[in-house]
Amino acid sequence: MSLDTGCRWAGVAKRRHAGPAAHIFSVIPTSSKALALLLSADVRLIDHIVSELRPAIVHLGASTDLLTPSTVQQLKQRFAAVTLVRSIPVVGDESIATAQCCDGIADMLLVDSHRPGDVQIGALGVTHSWPIDRKIVESVRIPVHHRGRTGPDNALDAIRAGVDSKAMTDKNDGSHTKDLQKVKQFVARAQSLNE
Repeated sequence: MSLDTGCRWAGVAKRRHAGPAAHIFSVIPTSSKALALLLSADVRLIDHIVSELRPAIVHLGASTDLLTPSTVQQLKQRFAAVTLVRSIPVVGDESIATAQCCDGIADMLLVDSHRPGDVQIGALGVTHSWPIDRKIVESVRIPVHHRGRTGPDNALDAIRAGVDSKAMTDKNDGSHTKDLQKVKQFVARAQSLNE
């Protein structure tokens, strides 16, 4: 099995344990980097999964109320060789200050939709304020990727802030698994800007 969709990053979302992620990582093409999306704020669990899987990229998606910038800094010190991505909840202008707190700690940010009180950021299938995304991009020194209801139909609109997709490239059966045809369409449309 191969996950050859043209994506530069491919990976798994983990809430509890490494599970079958090692097998999934083994079928990611060498042209892509293995990514572990960790949705837990449990530092011991994060440490265990990163140590076991050794992904090139670790994306921390737990709420910023639960996984603070100081904790993220400790994780970055522990796993200095790993590219660290931190989700930033876009809920209003206060999101800019949240992003600035992670500037220089994380290697890049991923801005996404969020409902206050949720334990994780994103995967809501709703669009948030792209103008706030732009302000975040302008206020930090590290790369910022954009999420929040991006899919094949609006990839070109979202490309200026960086492109990523979750809900709009999933299968329509509620399984939260990828529809590889939608992923290929999304990647092709996003990459068409380079032509």
